[in-house]
Amino acid sequence: MIGSMLSGRYRLESKLGSGGMSTVYLAVDETLGRHVAIKVLHGEISDDEDQLERFRREARAVAQLSHPNLVGVIDAGEEGGRPFIVFEYVPGQTLKQRISSEGRLPLDEATAYAIEIGRGLQAAHQARLVHRDVKPQNVLIDPEGRAKITDFGIALSLEAHGLTATGRVLGTTDYVSPEQAMGKEIDARTDVYSLGILLYEMLTGEVPFKAETQVGVAMKHVNEMVPNVQRRRPDASAVLAAAVERATAKEPKDRYRDMNEFLGDLEHALEVEVARAGGATGEATSVLDSVPEKRRRVLTRRRISWAGVLLLVAAAATAIAIAAFSGNEGPSKEPPPDSTTSDVIEIQSATDFDPTSSGGDDEEHSEETGLAFDGIPSTGWSTENYTAGLEGAAKDGVGLYVDAGTSVTPSQMGLETGGGGWTFEVYGSNLKSPPTDIAGWGDPLTSELTAESKQVVDLDTSEPNRFFLIWITSVEAGEPAEIFDVRLLG
Repeated sequence: MIGSMLSGRYRLESKLGSGGMSTVYLAVDETLGRHVAIKVLHGEISDDEDQLERFRREARAVAQLSHPNLVGVIDAGEEGGRPFIVFEYVPGQTLKQRISSEGRLPLDEATAYAIEIGRGLQAAHQARLVHRDVKPQNVLIDPEGRAKITDFGIALSLEAHGLTATGRVLGTTDYVSPEQAMGKEIDARTDVYSLGILLYEMLTGEVPFKAETQVGVAMKHVNEMVPNVQRRRPDASAVLAAAVERATAKEPKDRYRDMNEFLGDLEHALEVEVARAGGATGEATSVLDSVPEKRRRVLTRRRISWAGVLLLVAAAATAIAIAAFSGNEGPSKEPPPDSTTSDVIEIQSATDFDPTSSGGDDEEHSEETGLAFDGIPSTGWSTENYTAGLEGAAKDGVGLYVDAGTSVTPSQMGLETGGGGWTFEVYGSNLKSPPTDIAGWGDPLTSELTAESKQVVDLDTSEPNRFFLIWITSVEAGEPAEIFDVRLLG
């Protein structure tokens, strides 16, 4: 079709790529004198009503979207019985080509791209559309370095069914969600999973699962946990690794509730990576600058002592107060001096715990949880600010639990906190998944204790546990409880 004219306006110049349903051409819009990209349905399937309707649906679906991180639809039509869609032309390379040529990307750049992709997907989700084929081949990097999502060819409207009914698997298996691989009902959380896998690839240079067949890869998504990012990329922050882990949970209910919640953690992770690197580069600079002020997080609420040194990190041409380091404080995996053991048990992740059964809303600064075990006691997790205490909020408690990844029997827990007189108990659980309410945790491993700035508490661990919950039973009015560092001590 090279050289042919569509609708008397678009002259096809060259082929950009081809897929199972269509071929994409570079064309010139003779009317406006600009380059465009045109997707033309393959002739051999243009008589297939299902495929034809899916193609038309893509045009209608994307035409209603307008976002800087989505490739825009300009026009649509048919020529000689073959429908086509006209898109804006984005010169440059795909994200897959970028990863293939460079391997793993810089931490801040990978996080920034994930944020941009997530913002585009969030716009689609707000229009009740799920992409269902999120992969780096469908992400274009424009000349300014911005990521733009394309190819909504198998997008599913949450208000329409039929063409993509339950039981029919569509998508690329390297990034497919478990529920999609099993042909189950899906929602926007399937895009959250796929973006989590894509972020893993950007960070490590490889997809998490490989097999001899595509079906084999899909079954690994169903049955195997995504490897810990930090094992492949040790320089990644715990905050970023925790975001990948939560996004790629097997069960949709265990993932982020929506893309917006995922974006909150990614934006926070970007701030952490920029702080650790001493500044942002490339696309990360503009992305960090675009984070809404209300979602900006200062990485510690600890009061700065006269002996402390305030570390300022320039990001997006604005100085952000990141942390206050006292003395030689920094990443450490050594046990506290007053512990009775020299063994530190590695913590895999941390999760906020605010069960509705205890008066909560299932969210308590979830974007900060990774800071509670990153080994940097100047950064941490905190509760919300309860102006009348937990009693005034009609809450039995709120907390944070850590996951050791396997059954362990620590004898002690080391804590660094903001002090302030709040009280807590420690619980343990060896269930496959952590309990969803406080009653499910059984008896506490400690008596009720008062938080100190640094303390080591003895644990009654005659039986092994995988999860360990710090259950906060009271806080001072107007003063949040702060946990800067948690360690399980063998």
